[in-house]
This record gives sequence, C-alpha cells and structure tokens, in this order.
Amino acid sequence: MSETTVQDKGSGGVSRRRFITGTGSILGAVALAGHATAAPRTAVPTAASLDSGAHVPVLVIGTGYGGSVAALRLAEAGVDVQMVEMGMAWDTPGSDGKIFANTTSPDYRSYWLRTRTKQPISNFLGFPIDKDVPRYTGILDAEQFSGILVYQGRGVGGGSLVNGGMAVTPKRENFGAILPSVNADEMYGTYYPRANAGLGVATVDPTWFETADCYQYARVGRKQAGRSGFPFVFVPDVYDWNYMEQEAAGTVPKSALAGEILYGNNYGKKSLQKTYLARAKATGRVTISPLHKVTSVSPATGGGYTVLIDQLNTNGDATATKTVTADKVFFAAGSVGTSKLLVKLKATGALPGLNGEVGKSWGDNGNVMCGRANHLWDPTGALQSSIPCSGIDNWAAGGAFSEIAPLPTGIETYASFYLSITKNPNRAQFSFNSSTGAVDLDWQTAWKQPAIDMAKTIFDKINAKEGTIYRTDLFGTYKIWGDHLTYHPLGGAVLNKATDNYGRLQGHLGLYVIDGSLIPGNTSVNPFVTITALAERNIEAIIAADL
Repeated sequence: MSETTVQDKGSGGVSRRRFITGTGSILGAVALAGHATAAPRTAVPTAASLDSGAHVPVLVIGTGYGGSVAALRLAEAGVDVQMVEMGMAWDTPGSDGKIFANTTSPDYRSYWLRTRTKQPISNFLGFPIDKDVPRYTGILDAEQFSGILVYQGRGVGGGSLVNGGMAVTPKRENFGAILPSVNADEMYGTYYPRANAGLGVATVDPTWFETADCYQYARVGRKQAGRSGFPFVFVPDVYDWNYMEQEAAGTVPKSALAGEILYGNNYGKKSLQKTYLARAKATGRVTISPLHKVTSVSPATGGGYTVLIDQLNTNGDATATKTVTADKVFFAAGSVGTSKLLVKLKATGALPGLNGEVGKSWGDNGNVMCGRANHLWDPTGALQSSIPCSGIDNWAAGGAFSEIAPLPTGIETYASFYLSITKNPNRAQFSFNSSTGAVDLDWQTAWKQPAIDMAKTIFDKINAKEGTIYRTDLFGTYKIWGDHLTYHPLGGAVLNKATDNYGRLQGHLGLYVIDGSLIPGNTSVNPFVTITALAERNIEAIIAADL
C-alpha cells in the first residue's frame, strides 16, 4: 500500500538552518497558554455513593478496560457491583465550557497531582516547553520510576480517557508469544470480536483518507514507508469517524481536529464512559465512586475481604477513610496500580498467600519515540488529526511496529513523528521498600536500547532513502530517541503465574486480577483491545465457575 514514488526536488538532507527557519514557530504554538489557569477554589463534589461499613458482593478497583468489562458482565449476570476509581468522574465542564483541556494549553485539569507538566515531547529547538500548573487531581498521571516515566489515565474510564484510541488486534502468528497459556482459537473466534464490538472499533474510510487535509501527515508517512519497502497498514480506532468527517466539514465542534488527545477528548472519541461503562451503569446494578483510593485489602473475619479506602479531594488529600467488606474483589487498577498494591499487600502481610510471581515480568510494550525532519517540499500539514489511523509494520523482520503519529500544533512542522512498539525482551520487577513504604520498580533506561535498535530498522532506512535526518530537539538537546517513557505498561501480576489461567490470584479465594498486569510486558501492538478481550474471556469463565 505504498504511494507511487514522486520526483524529489533536490538531493541530500535539508540544512539545519533551513529546517529551523521553517518550523521555529512551533515553540509558540505549544506554549500558547501563557500563565496557567488557576484550579477551582472549591473541590469538585464527589458522589459519595460508597458508605463506610457497607458490605458489597463485588468490589472492582479501577474503571479502565478490564474493570469495565468485569462490571458490565457481572451486572448482566445479576450481580451488584461497586466500582472505586482514584481519579475524577470527568463529567462536569470547566470554566471554558469543556470537560477536558486542550493539548496545546494544559491547565489544572491536565496532570495528576503535579505542579509542572511532564509532556512526552518536552523540548523544541533546545528549549524546554513544560509549564507550571496548579496541583489538582487531573487526568494524566506521569508517574516517575527509576529509569522510566509511565503515563496513565486518571478518572472514570482509565486509560481510555487519554490514549489515541488505536484499537489493534495482534496478528494471529504473534499471539503465542503474548499469552502462551491462552487458547488462540477462542480469542480470535470469540473474545477479540466481542471486545471490538463492545469498544466500537472502526477504521477510517480509505476514500476520505486520501483527500483529508488532516491526514496529510499519514499520507507522507505512507509514501516514505513504501519507498523503503515497508508495509503500510490502516489501523482501527475507537473514534467516531463520522464525527471526524463532520469536524473536517466544519459542521460540529472540533475535537480531534482541535488537537485534543493527551488530556482527554471532548467530543468524538468513544472512551469507556461511552461504551462499556455506559452499558454497565444502564443495568442499574453498577455504582461508581470516583476519588476513592484503595489502600488495603485483607481477609475479613467470617469470609470475604476488608477493604480500606481513602476518599480524596481535588488536592489529593484524604478527607475520609472508609472500611468496606466485599465478598469478591477484582483488581483492575492498571498494570502499575494493581502491581504496586499487590506487592505492598504481600510484603506487609495483608495478603500473605500471594505467591512470588507478584510484581514480576513488567514491561513497557517496547515503547520508543522519534521524529524525522522532512524536506521543506514534503510538508506534513498544519492541520493534523490527533487520532492516528495508520502504521508501519516491520515486526517480523525487525521487531518493530510504528504508529505514524500526529504533531497537532496548528502549524506546519515539516516533521514526521512516530511511536514505536518493539519486541524489547527486557522485564522489570516491583518491590516493596520498607524504609519508605513505597513500591519501587527496577527498570533501567539502558534497557530501552533493544527498542531503539528495532525502531532503527525502520527509520535509519527511511532517512537513508529520503536523504532526511532525525529530529534532535524533541526530548532534550541533541537527543534523538524518546526512550524515557511508556504509554503501555504491562505485567506485574502475570496470567497463569501470579494468577491461575483466568486471573484468580493464587493463595486467596475470591481475589482476581483483570487488567493489563496479566500480560507479560508486550502485545506487539497497542494493548487495550487485548486487555479487553482477555477480560471478556476471563470474566465469562469466572461467572460460570465462581458465581
């Protein structure tokens, strides 16, 4: 699927001076906001639906993909479900009339309890572009561990609130390396289709794609991939493509075409709030308590589990501590949240029966980012949809699948940007630090080198073919690779090791894991469809056998 080769208008790479002249205004675009918007003076009210002393049949910790699947299917089976979410509900507009902040103007809504932004692209032309923001229970958590920054969604809907919505089912031939104990026939015959239907997955109209100004950057990526012999693929997404076409026509408020992605999407994206969670709440059996953080789970006298929960305000302070008894508990706080909690509960003796696999086999899905400086006669477009719809597949030959990602700054950048998922074999472990009471992760930045090498199998070749260069100003001065972060944390409570083959935690009946911590570090593509499909598989078996 490569475009016909076009005649270059010159040879060799663009000079650094000419490139800087052409793109220098991006710095102003990214820093448009000026002074940070002040946080509200009063805390946003929290639905205090969970009373201390309550006894609930099922408590689900977290409202991301796995937790949402569990809540819906349990409710459909006639079980009352209480969900607790550390983040906010994200159902109330701010002073600008919108629920979520724009990517180019982060404000108090943008970050989870930070006083300065921590943007994935942190620099431009040698200048830092992060800014001060008021401390608030914002939507994006940039959690710093030793050697790696982990981005996570905070709010009802979890990671679905802040990701690009790329809904990719792994190739069948790669599945055995992802989840070796799971029947692939069942996954591809039943659970992947069920997940895709539940998530509302669809693919951009190829005819519209060919002429849409907002995907010029993707067409440039396709042309360059094709000229270097790499397969270009359209990638499904959970965006409402009809809405995006209306955005382009100017008939509805802009969302993807206004650059909304990193701090939430106000209109077009089908986050879990609009799909699984909406259906779960419609059953009348699911209650969600936002700004509730679980701090302890331990066996209760007489059966079930005693759960301690801090109710938070928008400063992140605990305003009340609640004690709840649950017959069954599902850990769905995400790879990091679930792993940290389980490691702490094992180390402190709250859940002594957990086995030694808890906290192990954590990976970053091989994430690494880079940018390329294109020729001035090969522009990528001033208008760029924030929702990626395509990728470059070199997994079989080079161990890398790369999203052709947007740089939605509102100006022409002459740059191509990519988030790569690679076959990086390195895995880290969470451990409890008794001196600080925190849970640490032993990832090392040097472990990203295999990911860089695999991404280079694509981009070194494209640069050589096109006569272009890597951008060296996006992640720090003279730094080519964004090797400091991950959007896709996976592992820490691996299926069939820390749990049985359906997510039941070893050593404690009635405790389950049903999120990305079940998957050992890599899915070969964006992971949320696999997390959803695995949750569909596991909850079906749990309902049949345990309820």
